[in-house]
Amino acid sequence: MGAAEDLPLRTRTPLTWAQSVLVEPLAFLNDHAHLEKKAAANALAMLSRHPRVFDGTDDATAWAAAMASIARDETEHLQRVLRHLTRRGGRLTAMHGNPYAAALHTRLRRGADELLDRLLISALIEARSCERFEVLAAAAEDPELRALYRGLCTSERGHYRAFTGLAERVDPTAAPLRWAWFLDEEARVLAEQSPGPRMHSGMPRAARA
Repeated sequence: MGAAEDLPLRTRTPLTWAQSVLVEPLAFLNDHAHLEKKAAANALAMLSRHPRVFDGTDDATAWAAAMASIARDETEHLQRVLRHLTRRGGRLTAMHGNPYAAALHTRLRRGADELLDRLLISALIEARSCERFEVLAAAAEDPELRALYRGLCTSERGHYRAFTGLAERVDPTAAPLRWAWFLDEEARVLAEQSPGPRMHSGMPRAARA
């Protein structure tokens, strides 16, 4: 079984998506690098906003350690992707947008429920990234990129599980229902994305026809 096969995502990415985005490898690697940078920043931002989440010294230490570990992993991923980008003659752009993540964050509740929603949105992004890395690994003809995506698929699955596990600890009663709702919303958000060389882009037009 592949690392992404048991993910509870409502939709699956076809091989044609990976084939279409890999036609523009520099643009895709640039987008990918920005996402890794944002993922590292997201983990550190949650730690800054919520330095003490669980009661008890051991639990509080575990929360900080989990966020620090994810930030470290994502920073290492950023370095790896940047090496591939620069080796191929590309460079990181100054500006970057991610309409997929932005749309998910419009569903974010504020106040007492904010942390739960942030954890679940983070879990969704990691789960979808894991699923897409597996498809990219299957489609990539470049052996270096194939190895990169295979390794990242496994890592992102670990992050998805970490975020969902933390969400269940934050609110054991609400987390399962809210997670199911977010899974439905993620499928809607992804279906609305335009195609292009981005990690969370929509389906190529030929595949939609």
